[in-house]
Amino acid sequence: MLIRELLYKACLRLAKAGIEDPEIDAALLLGHCLGKSRTTLYLMGDESLLRETEEQFLSLLQRRVQREPVAYILGVQEFWSLDFLVSPDVLIPRPETELLIEKAIRVWRNSSQPSGFILDLCCGSGVIAIVLAKELGRKVLAIDLSMEAILIAKENAGRHGVSHLVNFLQSDLLSALAPVPCLSLVVSNPPYVSQQEIASGLQPEVDRYEPRLALDGGDKGIEIIKRIDDELRCRMLPGADLFMEIGTEQGADILSLFAEEKKLTKSFTELVVEQDYAGHDRIFHAKLET
Repeated sequence: MLIRELLYKACLRLAKAGIEDPEIDAALLLGHCLGKSRTTLYLMGDESLLRETEEQFLSLLQRRVQREPVAYILGVQEFWSLDFLVSPDVLIPRPETELLIEKAIRVWRNSSQPSGFILDLCCGSGVIAIVLAKELGRKVLAIDLSMEAILIAKENAGRHGVSHLVNFLQSDLLSALAPVPCLSLVVSNPPYVSQQEIASGLQPEVDRYEPRLALDGGDKGIEIIKRIDDELRCRMLPGADLFMEIGTEQGADILSLFAEEKKLTKSFTELVVEQDYAGHDRIFHAKLET
């Protein structure tokens, strides 16, 4: 079968299965089988495929028809113009997290930061820690509860040449760190999906394949975030910054949560919720008082 004919039939199958971008997904899967870019693939439209290549493609296509994410099928996801290894043990990195990192880097570079550790809390595949290490040239501590996620993150750190800058620690949030001020920048993409959202049904790609541990934020989606607030204040240096990815309807609750004053710890100031590219609340930023 000619490449263009195979792509056309694949697009029809994907569209029937409810895939939003069937042309892109079909081209990515076939390009993977041939080791070709999407652009090159379209230029090869009148060429025929070997039978074994066609069978390999159809096998991958069937997985996508069943709504398995392309990133898990291919084992890689582009993020920050870099390729990161992914598996069902980690969330697939998304553009909103790039925005989180951009804002953290901008604030770090434009202000006088206290001399302490940089932390990626709930690191997953390690994209935050690795990008911060590459962009800032500083050592980063990356924490996750899942050892399977940490193993993937370590592979990604080696893949991008920052193994010497990123230290990984398996921990239930901050429980493995002594409760003393040592952090100057914390960037986190914690579990923040509410149990009501999960019960009502997420997108099939998310619901069936992405790790529930990295999604489930408790009853209202902020239970893990409440624990982070409780554990973080005594471990941040005065003037340290926190950047956190949050759910689209959580801005007001999180502002209220972090505005609370607590005994024996400093308070957060300059609390801000910023929007993502779609105009939804997405990035929470707070600074610990000096």
